[in-house]
Amino acid sequence: MSDSVETDLSQQEPPAALGAWQLFRRGIEESPELRTGLVATIVMGLAVAAGRLVIPVVIQRTIDQAISPAADGSTAVDMGKVVTFALIAMVIVVASAVVAVIARRRMIVNAEATIYGLRTRAFAHVHKLSLAAHVESSSGAFLTRVTSDVQAISRFCEFGLLAWTVGPMVLFGVFFLMALYSWQLALLVFITFLPTLPFMKWVQGKQLVAYDRLRSSVSFMVGRANEAIIGAGTVRAYGVGERAESRVREATDQRYMAGIRRNKFMAMVFSTGDFFGSLALAGAFAIGVWQRDNWGISGGTLVAVLFLITLLNEPIGELGETTDRTQEAIAGWRKILELLDTPVDIVEPDVGLELPREALSITAVNVDFAYRTGPRVLCDVSLQIPAGTNVAVVGETGSGKTTFAKLLCRLADPIAGYIELGEVRLDQVSAESRLGSVRMVPQDGFLFDATLRENLRLGRLGASDADIAAAVSTLELDRWVAGLPDGIDTEVGARGDYLSVGERQLVALIRAALADPGLLILDEATSSVDPETDRALTETIARLSSGRTVVSIAHRLATAEAADLIVVFDQGAIVEVGAHSELVGAGGIYGRLHQAWVGNTQRKASSEG
Repeated sequence: MSDSVETDLSQQEPPAALGAWQLFRRGIEESPELRTGLVATIVMGLAVAAGRLVIPVVIQRTIDQAISPAADGSTAVDMGKVVTFALIAMVIVVASAVVAVIARRRMIVNAEATIYGLRTRAFAHVHKLSLAAHVESSSGAFLTRVTSDVQAISRFCEFGLLAWTVGPMVLFGVFFLMALYSWQLALLVFITFLPTLPFMKWVQGKQLVAYDRLRSSVSFMVGRANEAIIGAGTVRAYGVGERAESRVREATDQRYMAGIRRNKFMAMVFSTGDFFGSLALAGAFAIGVWQRDNWGISGGTLVAVLFLITLLNEPIGELGETTDRTQEAIAGWRKILELLDTPVDIVEPDVGLELPREALSITAVNVDFAYRTGPRVLCDVSLQIPAGTNVAVVGETGSGKTTFAKLLCRLADPIAGYIELGEVRLDQVSAESRLGSVRMVPQDGFLFDATLRENLRLGRLGASDADIAAAVSTLELDRWVAGLPDGIDTEVGARGDYLSVGERQLVALIRAALADPGLLILDEATSSVDPETDRALTETIARLSSGRTVVSIAHRLATAEAADLIVVFDQGAIVEVGAHSELVGAGGIYGRLHQAWVGNTQRKASSEG
């Protein structure tokens, strides 16, 4: 992020409260790549504008100085002067074109650099946000921020910024030259265009609102479409294709209507510029011919004024597109700034401490946690777990057990209290040490569309092929890897779809083995597989757990029965801690859960028999 963003965000107004000009200025500030060489590019733009203005002057001089009535009543033409003025005009046009190409190329290069910078900063910021921020915002919104919103800014950077530089210069120069030739005609043209000023101001306000709605509707549409595509299997399995299509159509309709409203205002700007430009041209020609003797207007002067009016039509005609792209960029900047201004709850220490490279003890002291817009999920959680203990965390759905496990990984920070690992406060540990010493194996490990080797290497970036082979061998998974179509170079497909659920879990376990963590967190890695795969995974987990502290989110109580210690959560608080035999005999929440689980297991075995 740029230096301006590193200041205290609490001292800045939120993007939603900023006006168009304030947003534009802040957007430029947040895009240092755009400002690189901007002054030189603007100077080139001004030179292009000046080149356009010189041509009418050359035309006026050619007509008035090189063409004159002869004594016999014919027209005398001084070809020497005509050729001279023509050469001057040609040199100016060529030079102006060359400078325009250079200026445009510089703007395109800066625009691409701006896209790259904004996109990478936005992407990095998304991954710095805590679990709470990701829960509150949809993946579609984040995806839109780093794709279409940034692209909207790019279109302005390539065209709009230079147009705003050249356009006003041309407008000012046109009226200045017209005033020199004939202040009466200049006043006439100015009065003709005067009604466009309040109209453009009104349209600008409406366009900003329309573009903001458009950007929001794009986020909504992308989120709905992404949901329907990712969940295609579920949609087909449950036969809810019409419902999914209806949800996507609803979002698409909102995007369509927002686009129509946005284009309505753009069309109004285009037609207004054309109308008043034509009116000014016709009026100046008619009145200029009518009053040429009274106002001392020569033929060259009148042609030059008419030519200047056509130059006036160009920036005013472009005003619609320029304003359109500017409003689009401002709306995009608003969304990007809202993302960049989202507070980063997890702030890594400047000089972090190192965790011991061994089994880690766990200490939680009066830990509270809540999402920003919801009630507390954890309330006054205190717990001590010795190093090397196999712990099962048990509780009903929504009791807070998975949230507690995520706090141990520092996917979020407590809003009160603190957590220590290996007698070191977790918020004081360096990110590198934490990622190497704490690993979580989720229920369904996410895989990227790459080879198995590349996916395994995510367990420890920079791991060699020998390191990967050693981790596979330690978990006794050599035969499984060798049995894949291309061995370790097998493509796993998008989200690992070429592998079964159990195989994806094996990949996650090998990743954890590569990291060699002191604390291993298992979110019931065998809950979604068949009994045979369950046994294989359980054996692999047992080998991986050796010599480590293990915290298992136990959805099935078979896991809890084998644990050294059981921690029972209920409504965000720890209500029971003890061994399996103690808690079953105590008759509390764990006893009731275990009794219900045993009954279900027996009924299932009876029905299968």
